[in-house]
Formats: sequence, structure tokens, C-alpha cells
Amino acid sequence: MKDVAHEARVSLKTVSRHVNGETNIDPTLAERISAAIVKLGYRRNLSAASIRPGRTSKTIGLVISDLANPYYSTLARAIETVADAAGYLVTIASSEEEGLRHDRLVDRLMEQRVDGLIVVPPRNAARDWSDVAAPIPPLVFLDRPVPYSAADAVLADNAGGAREATLALASVGARRIAFVGDSLDIYTMRERHAGYAAALAEAGSGVDGSLTITTAHTREQAEHEVGVVLRDDSADAVFAANNRSTIGALLAFQKAGRRLPLVGFDDFETALLGSPPVSVVSQDVELMGRTAAEIVLGRLNGDTGDTGDTRAFATWTLPTQLILRGSEKPEPQRL
Repeated sequence: MKDVAHEARVSLKTVSRHVNGETNIDPTLAERISAAIVKLGYRRNLSAASIRPGRTSKTIGLVISDLANPYYSTLARAIETVADAAGYLVTIASSEEEGLRHDRLVDRLMEQRVDGLIVVPPRNAARDWSDVAAPIPPLVFLDRPVPYSAADAVLADNAGGAREATLALASVGARRIAFVGDSLDIYTMRERHAGYAAALAEAGSGVDGSLTITTAHTREQAEHEVGVVLRDDSADAVFAANNRSTIGALLAFQKAGRRLPLVGFDDFETALLGSPPVSVVSQDVELMGRTAAEIVLGRLNGDTGDTGDTRAFATWTLPTQLILRGSEKPEPQRL
């Protein structure tokens, strides 16, 4: 900035006001400063500027599980849209469900002095948030809660949605309903399995451990597991507990040349292309992302309640919607 001031023949303070967007600067001086900036290739260093009292980096750190998963990319896009409208940049990183990697990413983002953090906690945490050195910026846990009192959380009604999906399958006569999903170490999977189990109890059927498949982390693994179910004829319906499991089930049906009644958790773009289209429990993923971003921005702006005090930390549980498109019904018998 001193070089720009020297080149433009103005004071350092005038350059500072110009690069920070102030408009009450003599147009002639502003033009000289702009020309000097172009000539010297000057860019503001927000990381350095954020060290100064009262200044921020205008960035929000987002740690998700897997950017390749459409669920998380949709969350990231919604967060980025809200942040961008407020003048913030979002820095996104994937933990790949690894606790140590997650911790390194959080530390790196805080070292870069992000103004806020939105975090999808990993399957197996490596440390407690109470052990993270202060100060911690405004923090929102997304999709999965953490027992840490100084943060907000935004969740979906996983158990309620899974219960509705399983009851929909039971209502058309299914009694041996397979649960196909990822490890129950993951909060969302535990909640969805709890909803599935509650629905089976309501329908008068207990949980059959042999039909609880929790090794489908990828689409390929789900396809394999559902293929085994079809070959063994061990189930008469499938509840797929996430979008990758749903797609894997559809591929297994295609390979076997027959299908079972199916409801999946999480909607996806190609769900409408099947015959019949895939019935799903839909989370409003964009709303979850927007809500998390708005909470962080609210904290940064000193969000207060009706009393004028800083709003208490809270958990926001957003409803799901069961969308029945026909795949929950048995396949018509061929003559």
C-alpha cells in the first residue's frame, strides 16, 4: 500500500480508504490510485488485514464429509449462495470421515482466521471440541450433532423420515424389509435405523439383524449387498438409507431383471427417470445449508434475541417429506 501511495502521490490513508471501498474520495485521486494498483499488481492481503482489531477475513470455513456426494455438494452450494450475498467467501474441505483429517482441516481454517465455521462432524471424532484451543469462531454443526454447548446445530428429522418410509413399505404388504445403509457409527444412520426399527414395531414386525446392512458406504457396495438379498430372496422390500444406497439398489435390480418395493432416503436428480420413479424421503438440503449459513452470519453480526441478549445456542431440526412415486409398490406379476 505504501508503494501504491508513492506511485499515486497520495497519502497511505487515502489508499487504505480507496481499497476498502469508501467512495468519498476525490475522483482524480481515486483514478490515480486505481492506475497505480494496476501498474504495481497490488492485491489486498485479507489474511494479514484480519489480524488487525475490528477487521475480518470475510471467509467462512466449511468442512464436509465428501464433496463427491451430491448431498454435500448441494449443501455447499446453498451455503456459498448465502455467504456470497453477504460478501463472504467459503473455503470448502472434505474430511472423508477421518477424525484426524477433520481436526487438521479445522485447525488450518482457524489458522487462516476464518470468521465462522460450518462443520459436518466425522464418523469417529479424534478429539472433543472442548479441547480445541480458543478462540473458536462462530460454529455450526451441520447434519450431525456434537455434545458441545457453545455451538448451534442444523439437523434433519432422520428418524421421522425413516419411520414414514418403512411404514409406506409395510402398508403395501412388505414384512421383511431390508435396511441398506452405511455404518451405524454415523449419527444419521443410527437415527434412520431407529426410525426404521420403530416402524417395524408399529407394523408388528421385529428387526431382523440379517436384514440390517450397514456396510454400504459406496454405490458399488450397496449394489453388491442388494444383489445378495435378491439372490437369497431374504427380503420383500428395501429401505435404502441414503442416495448412494438407493442408486446401488437400482443397479442391483437392473442386473437381476427384477425389483423389490423400494423407498430411499434423500432425493436425487435421476430418481424420476426410473420405471416407476423412485419414492424417497426428501430432506430440504438447500434449506439446511441456507439455515446454517444464516446462523453463522447472524452470530457474526451479533445476533440477539428479544431481550437484547446474545441468542442462546440451539439445535434446529428441519422436517422431511415422504414423496411416493410408485417404487414403494410391489412389481406387477408377469403373465
